[in-house]
Amino acid sequence: MDLPKMCKISSELAALRRPGLLVDAANHGSARYERRRDLRRMLRVAIPASPRAALEKLLPIEAALERRRQTSDKNYSFVRHVDILVALVSEARAFGRA
Repeated sequence: MDLPKMCKISSELAALRRPGLLVDAANHGSARYERRRDLRRMLRVAIPASPRAALEKLLPIEAALERRRQTSDKNYSFVRHVDILVALVSEARAFGRA
């Protein structure tokens, strides 16, 4: 295992601060999260082999969505942001159990 990468991912996850509505929606949605179905749809690539690999793909996507949200970008999608956060929450839980 690559400990520096694991520590980086853990610190990035710990540093996330999002509005309560987004967090609540992500937590609620995570109850229905199905890795195979949802990651394929969200990432539009092959399903990453591990939660760590999924988080490495999801974190930059979420960061870009957060920048769009904060700047009121007309291309910001609340639905996409919640989808990505659902995956992020679910994969982070699996990562923590690994």
